[in-house]
Amino acid sequence: MRPPGDSGDTFNKISGGIVIGPAILGKQISLTLPPQVPTALAGLPEVSPVFTGRDAPLQELLDGLAPGHADGQQPVLVRSVAGLAGIGKTELVAQAAAQALTQTGWFPGGMLFTDLSGYHPKLRVPPETALDGWLRALGIPGEYIPEGLTNRQGLYRSVLAEFARQGQRILVIIDNASSADQARPLLPTDGLNAALVTSRHTLDLGARLLDLPILDESAAIALLAQVLHRAHGDRDTRVADDPQAAQGIARLCAGLPLALRIIAALLADAPTRPLADISEDLQAEHSRLDGMEREERAVRAAFDLSYQFLDEDHARLFRLLPLNPGPDVSTEAAAHLADTAPRHVKKIIQDLARAHLVEPRQPWGRWGLHDLVRLYADEQGRTHDTPDQRHAAQARLFTHYQISTAAADTHLNTLPGPRSPRFQDRNQALQWLDAERTSLIATATTAPTLGYPDTAHLAFSLARYLGYRRQFDDWITITTTAVTLFRSCSDRQREAGALNNLGFALREARRFEEAIDAYTHATELFRALTDQHGEAGALNGLGLALQEVRRFEEAIDAHTRAGDMHRGLGDRHGEAGALNGLGLALQEVRRFEEAIDAHTRATTVFGGLGDRQGEASALDYLGLALREVRRFEEAIDAHTRAADIHRGLGDQHGEARALDHLGLALREVRRFEEAITAHTHATDLFRALADQHGEAGALNNLGLALRQVRRFEEAITAHTRAADIHRDLDDRHSEATALNNLGLALHQVRRFEEAIDAHTRATTVFGGLGDRHGEASALNNLGFDLRQVRRLEEAIDAHTRAGDMHRGLGDRHGEAGALNNLGLDLRQVRRFEEAIDAHAHAADLFRAAVDRHGEANTLENLGRALYSVRRFDEAATAVSQAVDTYRQFAADGRSGHGSELALSLLLLAVVGVDMDEGRVLPGTLPAAQEAAELFGQLAKDHAAEVTDLHRAALEQLAGVLGLLGRVQEAEQVRRRLADMDPPAE
Repeated sequence: MRPPGDSGDTFNKISGGIVIGPAILGKQISLTLPPQVPTALAGLPEVSPVFTGRDAPLQELLDGLAPGHADGQQPVLVRSVAGLAGIGKTELVAQAAAQALTQTGWFPGGMLFTDLSGYHPKLRVPPETALDGWLRALGIPGEYIPEGLTNRQGLYRSVLAEFARQGQRILVIIDNASSADQARPLLPTDGLNAALVTSRHTLDLGARLLDLPILDESAAIALLAQVLHRAHGDRDTRVADDPQAAQGIARLCAGLPLALRIIAALLADAPTRPLADISEDLQAEHSRLDGMEREERAVRAAFDLSYQFLDEDHARLFRLLPLNPGPDVSTEAAAHLADTAPRHVKKIIQDLARAHLVEPRQPWGRWGLHDLVRLYADEQGRTHDTPDQRHAAQARLFTHYQISTAAADTHLNTLPGPRSPRFQDRNQALQWLDAERTSLIATATTAPTLGYPDTAHLAFSLARYLGYRRQFDDWITITTTAVTLFRSCSDRQREAGALNNLGFALREARRFEEAIDAYTHATELFRALTDQHGEAGALNGLGLALQEVRRFEEAIDAHTRAGDMHRGLGDRHGEAGALNGLGLALQEVRRFEEAIDAHTRATTVFGGLGDRQGEASALDYLGLALREVRRFEEAIDAHTRAADIHRGLGDQHGEARALDHLGLALREVRRFEEAITAHTHATDLFRALADQHGEAGALNNLGLALRQVRRFEEAITAHTRAADIHRDLDDRHSEATALNNLGLALHQVRRFEEAIDAHTRATTVFGGLGDRHGEASALNNLGFDLRQVRRLEEAIDAHTRAGDMHRGLGDRHGEAGALNNLGLDLRQVRRFEEAIDAHAHAADLFRAAVDRHGEANTLENLGRALYSVRRFDEAATAVSQAVDTYRQFAADGRSGHGSELALSLLLLAVVGVDMDEGRVLPGTLPAAQEAAELFGQLAKDHAAEVTDLHRAALEQLAGVLGLLGRVQEAEQVRRRLADMDPPAE
């Protein structure tokens, strides 16, 4: 009889999913929709309650937005609306969107809106910037948004396609595009999602074109009448009372809704003013502007009349508003421009909104200007430069931005310390920064060129915020501007600081070589300035960047020097940060004991200084190192404490990471159900946070735990999803780890060719990346697959190479696993003595590594090899040792239904029979009896899994009883066998 459970293989325990840095998303994405589909509605203008003369174009747009036509033909999914400035393009698409979103099943995924400001020389939005905002609105965290237009475009279109595929169709609105190149990257290409584009030009986008005409006279008069009726009700009969004047206004406004609404607002504010009076004024303005095109005269005349209607306070604020460099301005910021009380400014700006000279934006309290109005207001402002004191006004605004940003930054500092009373708490500070971000970035980049060099300091006060929000493009932009400015004025101290921050931003954006250059330059500048504190900080950042390009020895040197400098300066917090970085680099080169020391010291210092965030991070990294040296209980404690601290701080991302690592440690002590719970919770948190890299790592680790409880199909699903996501993220190392683990799960369900493919790909990637440990693990698993399809010589070669690699790395545990598998290969080709040597050496290595489970498994395989060369006593001794270990595991509740003990007892019952002399070795009969009893118990709850093994145990028991001459008892056992269901075919 062949010994049962003869696979006896050692599986590598590949952790995977250890997330230390961000990853860049690539061309495609495998998206899991968030629980609530986000929409980007903040910039969409409110639809006007007065909308007339556009029934036909509105219906045309709605026909194009519908999911399908009654005749079965698919609609044209991109519509481009072109027309003059002020003709009502944005209002038309806003009205269409508002109606389309109320239609059941049209756009359940919501809407994305952006104003590209294509005709404004300073506010024009590049398509890559718009894509960054939209990807965030779609749930993609900043750290996973790639650099460059091509990569962002590919990711965006993949995400949109996945939303549509899962029934979440989205409407895309691209407003105010100046060229096809600006709009085209934002268009969906999946054939399901729809888009509306507006432009003053007819753009070549392959879209259905709609040239929006001016309003005819009747529609223009109707617009006037409806606005006045809405303002004053039925008592305002001026349009009906003087149709000739109404016709004159319609003609002089050239049918342009913008001009008509401005004139209507003037009339609404003066309910007794006759239409003839304002018509005469319009005619006079047209005469003054005879040199302009008719439509331009109409708009300028309307602007002039509305502007002349303002008192000095309103006119002055109107002229100052274009000084804000961002696309909109808050009431608070406008008060600083005007140097007056916010309450007074609020009333003024609301009056300007009623006059249609400013537009309310979201959230409430922010205000924007139509680009034509902005140009007009700026032109008026330049003619009033001296009385308005424009330079002083702009200086007040920029000072407000600088002071408020610095105050908000105090609330983002994780160290204990004073917090500015300007904001109540961290959340309020973040809300202000979020609302003002575009204006702050514009200030930091444009103000220095306008004669306000101090605004370059925003690059420092915004650093923490931009890092927290993962706005790396903005961070790199403002920091590069600061570096250039400080260099031009020979301020080497601030140049060095800006370079250090630039290195951080570039590293987070995964532009590692550029980050290394920035950190290196910063280090050299700080050294030349004898600023050891700055040099130490730059060295620590340099070490982290070097780790990302796998230059680990250089990273260790950088972190070591940084730590020494911080220590010499008495900067304990800086020293702790350097120690944490050092520990990570040491783990990469498998110097785990030193890494444990570094992380332990970092944990102590962070805790002593009250930096709970730093303490939790150091504890989590400490747990990773402890697990590598098989100090599992300590690792579990470290990860548990880290998760608790992150949870207490409301840091869900840190909690998810710590829980994922906790699951890895729990799996090592065979607490599989707890590990599954931890990984599942981590996966859910990462998904809720839209962190795909974290989710993929947690899925990979979840698959490992599921495999241990024989939930193989679920494990395959988890590993496949993880590998797909990592591939989409262009994270080849993590993809290889997921493929390695996927191969193990495929092997368990006997899909060997697929397993060979997965492990071969993993081996190739690990080898190409220079990860010898990963390559050795994948080779070991590949050999395991090859043996199953009888490619035995290839299996022997793979396991031999794996063992050699592990030995060269000083990884005795990995070497033991490879040797155990090599022994199984050698036994298959009947090289039994070599197999015995391999298993015996493997058992010694597992014993030295205090891996009792690995040792027990290897002892069973040693017993099988000894049995094959008829060394029965030695075989029984080896297997008896394994039985003792599994018995202890079963007593501790660690061996999964006691099946491992039952299998080991059955093996002992087999090898305990001396086939040459027909004798039964001591302990064989009790082993056979106990195995039959255990399998009988297990069959009650797990019949499908163990019935055949129960039958084998009874057959072996009957055979042993027969050899001992206990015929009646043997016959009783055979009757029990006869009463069982027949074996499965």
